[in-house]
Amino acid sequence: MYISLDNSPAATTPHPPRGVRTVSSTVITLGIVSMLTDISSESVSAILPLYITGFLGLSTIAFGVLDGMYQGVSAVVRIAGGYASDRLDQPKWVAFVGYALAAVARVGLLFWSGFAALSAVITADRIGKGIRTAPRDALITATSDPAYLGRSFGIHRMLDNIGAALGPLIAFVILLVVPDGFHIVFVASLAFAVIGVAVLALLVPNVRRRRREDAGTRPPRVPWRSIVRGPMRRVLAAAGILGLVTIGDGFVYLVLQARSDFAALWFPLLYVGTNVAFLALAVPLGRLADRVGRARVFVWGHVGLLAAYVVAALPFADIAATILCLVFLGAFYAATDGVLSALVSQLNGPESRATAIGTAQTVIAVTRFASAAGFGILWYALGREPAMLIVAIVLAVAIPLVAILLRPLLGAPQPHDSVAM
Repeated sequence: MYISLDNSPAATTPHPPRGVRTVSSTVITLGIVSMLTDISSESVSAILPLYITGFLGLSTIAFGVLDGMYQGVSAVVRIAGGYASDRLDQPKWVAFVGYALAAVARVGLLFWSGFAALSAVITADRIGKGIRTAPRDALITATSDPAYLGRSFGIHRMLDNIGAALGPLIAFVILLVVPDGFHIVFVASLAFAVIGVAVLALLVPNVRRRRREDAGTRPPRVPWRSIVRGPMRRVLAAAGILGLVTIGDGFVYLVLQARSDFAALWFPLLYVGTNVAFLALAVPLGRLADRVGRARVFVWGHVGLLAAYVVAALPFADIAATILCLVFLGAFYAATDGVLSALVSQLNGPESRATAIGTAQTVIAVTRFASAAGFGILWYALGREPAMLIVAIVLAVAIPLVAILLRPLLGAPQPHDSVAM
């Protein structure tokens, strides 16, 4: 197994200039697409807990199932999306299909309500996300210098989370002006999704791996064996273990809402707080991952998640505790989301990169689906604080076990050279 070389033009520069110039224009444009799409999706997800449990009057078990679907149903197609991107060598257009499907799903929110209808809409939306994510991350990798891959993903995630912060803010303003104006939020969500799809289609280049003269030949098979063996096997196992103890943010916010008047009054802005912390820390932690090792930052990021769970479980009802919880959640995402994609890209060559990213994301999506559904039952049986404490204790045990599992990857190998693993 080898840590892969990136054969893009960016990878041939041994010492690119420091600063934003080390990030390609394609990464920036993809970040803008993600920003617009996240305004669309996060404006909906920010109000979904209240819409489901308050406006529609469904139980926390129903919310747990729907939140689990939101987190995990994309697992059905994540590997397929990555595989199609690698096999067809059409990363842009595979990603386009995913973005377009998610935009179409927004239309369903305008006409349908109830558990079954929401399940169908969420399924279509998340399938779209599953299709697009791995090809998009493969495009980021293909146009980035390997030594600055963490920074590239950090800048992309920063732009992504500007949208993730603006989406809940837009939803909050709409509901403030028009109480129970959920359908107005859904219309705004659809508009931003359509704009994002248009930007992708018109401005993002289709960076292909094969040379133009080889484009008519039969696509080579994706080397599956390299994805499930060697260092990747450790990464997939670690992602699965930690995914099983990562509950949906909506549950954390519902815990904060139940005990704090501040959280209850400003509920949609809880998502804004998390995403502001995420976008503020994404680039610094991406750069840190490039220097000290991506696996190391990924593991330590879950300490931030543990801190968020502990703060949520303790009986503090003041504003400071709520804000601190949101900062810890944002730090967790900044240290794990793009960093994991950079780590997987580091361990796989261009012929299997999107498939490997999709596989890792599938493991996370499946385990988080199980975690969300299970936590909904645990909350119903034991209450919110005991359920949070149990999850925090299990996560505290899991983190050192995963650190031991990833020990061979905790260094910071230089991606300019192939390194045998």
